Amino acid sequence: MSTRETKSDILQGTLDLMVLRTLATMGPQHGFGLAQRIQQISGGALDLNQGTLYPALLRLEHRGWIRSQWGVSGNNRRAKFYEITAAGRKQVEKESADWARTVQIMDRFVRLAETE
Repeated sequence: MSTRETKSDILQGTLDLMVLRTLATMGPQHGFGLAQRIQQISGGALDLNQGTLYPALLRLEHRGWIRSQWGVSGNNRRAKFYEITAAGRKQVEKESADWARTVQIMDRFVRLAETE
């Protein structure tokens, strides 16, 4: 499996939480700003393209977890800004708890494999 495939597999199951968590932490962001922040937090491991990020933003908006409105970006261009909703904040809490459980379970498997 190539590194690129590995990144896609990881991203597919986690992108919603990364976007929601970023919006909850940083406040309203435009798509490019979100992509930059996710890349920064991942230490450059995740480099989102428009074909990955914007369908996720649309999906999150349809679920009512984020909302969008047009505004002006820092470089004075028209941009769509995304903001987390109350339902989105509840979803962040739920998904964060789910991920914490998943990490604990996977940690057990990794530690078990190291001791055998």
